[in-house]
Amino acid sequence: MPKMKTKRAAAKRFKKTGSGKLMRFKANKSHILTKKTTKRKRNLRKPIEADQTNVKTMKKIMPYL
Repeated sequence: MPKMKTKRAAAKRFKKTGSGKLMRFKANKSHILTKKTTKRKRNLRKPIEADQTNVKTMKKIMPYL
């Protein structure tokens, strides 16, 4: 049986914590930053835990993460 391939796009966007949870970064931080407040941009920096509804799919497309 051959090895399963990891979807590289997903591997670049998600990281696994020590406890096995998936972390993701927030959207809306890449452009049109002039109209966004400093507080809003600061809060977009922090990674958050991925939603439980997506975790099963993420683990399927990233078997070795």
